[in-house]
Amino acid sequence: MFDKFKKVFKKDLPEERNDPYVFVPETEINAELKRNIVQLERLADDLAKRLQTKYAKRFEDQGKLNLRIRVCRDIDGDEEETLTSERCLEKEYRSQIAIDYDGPKYDDEFDAGTLGLWYYFGGYVQGSGTLYDLSQNDLESDIEETLTNLLEA
Repeated sequence: MFDKFKKVFKKDLPEERNDPYVFVPETEINAELKRNIVQLERLADDLAKRLQTKYAKRFEDQGKLNLRIRVCRDIDGDEEETLTSERCLEKEYRSQIAIDYDGPKYDDEFDAGTLGLWYYFGGYVQGSGTLYDLSQNDLESDIEETLTNLLEA
């Protein structure tokens, strides 16, 4: 009996969320892609500043002090302070929104939450990348969803 009801209600449920990333083959890694990545990272940086201000008090109220939301970049896992999106087409480059705070969390050695923006995997012969797809997703909503999940944790 329950299976009959489940079929009726299943139609009304929203479709599962698609992967927010698009695969970028080596043949499409070019100057236009670089401009898009730079633009994406600038948008993410602006959103990070605004959302940090918006959510700081909510995090403080839960004992999660000094909320930090930022765009961080690394190459092969090594963060460099001087690394900019101008090097985004260098193999093993990764950019992401990093969310962290002082206080209780799952693992003090890593950021409390991250949301990938761009990753260029070098590969053995040819590389490829994954890029956050702004045309199909809302970056601000995805960041806020991550923040909400961290508040509920």
